[in-house]
Amino acid sequence: MGVRELENRFVTTLRNCAKITELEKVHAYIVKLSLSQSNFLATKMVDLCDNLGHVDYATLLFQQLDDPNVFSYNAIIRTYTHNHHYSLAITVFNQMMRHPPKSVFPDKFTFPFVIKSCAGLLSHCLGKQVHAQVFKFGPKAHAITENALIDMYTKCGDLSDAYKVFEETTERDAVSWNSLIFGHAKLGQMKRARELFDEMPCRTIVSWTSMINGYARTGFYADALDIFRKMQMVGIEPDDISVISVLPACAQLGALEVGKWIHIYCDKNGFLQKTGICNALVEMYAKCGCIDEAWLLFDQLVEKDVISWSSMIGGLANHGKARAAIQLFDDMLKAGIAPNGVTFVSVLSACAHAGLWDHGLKFFDVMKLDYHLEPEIEHYGCLVDLLGRSGCLEQALGAILKMPIKPDSRIWNSLLSSCRIYCNLEIAIVAMEKLLELEPEESGNYVLLANIYAELGKWEGVSDIRKLIRSKRVKKIPGCSSIEVNNVVQEFVSGDDSKPFSQDVFLILEGLALHQTRTNNLMEFVQEDAGQVYD
Repeated sequence: MGVRELENRFVTTLRNCAKITELEKVHAYIVKLSLSQSNFLATKMVDLCDNLGHVDYATLLFQQLDDPNVFSYNAIIRTYTHNHHYSLAITVFNQMMRHPPKSVFPDKFTFPFVIKSCAGLLSHCLGKQVHAQVFKFGPKAHAITENALIDMYTKCGDLSDAYKVFEETTERDAVSWNSLIFGHAKLGQMKRARELFDEMPCRTIVSWTSMINGYARTGFYADALDIFRKMQMVGIEPDDISVISVLPACAQLGALEVGKWIHIYCDKNGFLQKTGICNALVEMYAKCGCIDEAWLLFDQLVEKDVISWSSMIGGLANHGKARAAIQLFDDMLKAGIAPNGVTFVSVLSACAHAGLWDHGLKFFDVMKLDYHLEPEIEHYGCLVDLLGRSGCLEQALGAILKMPIKPDSRIWNSLLSSCRIYCNLEIAIVAMEKLLELEPEESGNYVLLANIYAELGKWEGVSDIRKLIRSKRVKKIPGCSSIEVNNVVQEFVSGDDSKPFSQDVFLILEGLALHQTRTNNLMEFVQEDAGQVYD
């Protein structure tokens, strides 16, 4: 039997291998028949390791080859990239380029995975170098490589080079457009992302999901829901990724009816088996005020990860159920789940809202000593809030001054708010000085300090603050509210009468005000009449 015939028989056997132990047995026969140096069989075995997720065994298979060819190199680079071993993929690519005793030149199947590894490392410099190699060795036009380059540049934040590749592409498919949309959305440039989205000749579920996710991440929650609704109107059903992307928008807007519809949709389509979707639903219910529904869904979860526990702890904390949140944190530890930074933000927030400053300080120390988690700005914010609410303003200020990272405006604003509660003008002035440096245009800070002066009866200070507001031409940010009607979230901004139904709303409000005035007058008349009868 010839070598090629033997190799083909082994390929058939390898296709039926479902476990690494089965591959090892087949590999043993290959070695026994002196076929271990066959690049053809080595490539097939490395591909099988890729499918089974056994990167170490793939590495051994590749390393035992004395003279790997381009197919073997491509197989191991592909395996490393698929399994997120991006640095190893780049190392093998470099080895390929200086392969002794003769060079092994990369082909059109090599570059997409090498470029994807550069994107995975977020290494713009490496990406540019590989791009140069594409010009040297790659085909003049290859859609998959071009799309990989656009994706790499956008993920590295270089939209200029991404557009250059996009303009030079021979075939602009949905992948090319989606990469640019993702790049703009990642940078928060949603206006340009929307322009590209509208220009697309053919949109896919990825296009819609990128827009939904981009709007939700940049705080344009109503736009995220609008895109989600339009996606369904054109006949594209949501997948698990689009559902996870839109649920935070439902949570932030309080769009409970939309969230409930998504819950039913996920149940019908088997998405509730995925922990990530259940976690998003738990957070949505908690933020929409339905803590019982959140708890019911959390309790039904078969596999609870750290996000599941953190979401539920945070939900309980926000609903004033601090002791329940702390108890759930203890249950989490008993279940063997190690808390992360988000978990500690939730439990520290629970302690702050309930005034459990002693518990909060203990958890802050536990985070550092037992779990070796370095506190971030959010944890220090919770600590300052905790101490401020408890009246320990000197200690709160000391914690801020000792922070290893620069405190942001939220921390100083938290301290200023606590100063108003306890009428501490001295520390309030310190906080206000810092806030003037960080956000001089924020009107709320001036109002807080003016209120502290007023509550202490220091009217000269109130007058000085008002003069400062006028001199700096500080403008108050208009208030905003939203309401969900017929599964559509309507936003109302103070002073904005641009909505087509604004005049109807104003007429109804005037009618309600008139009705209230008449009711008050009637009540006064009845009370006077009753008083006369009593007399």
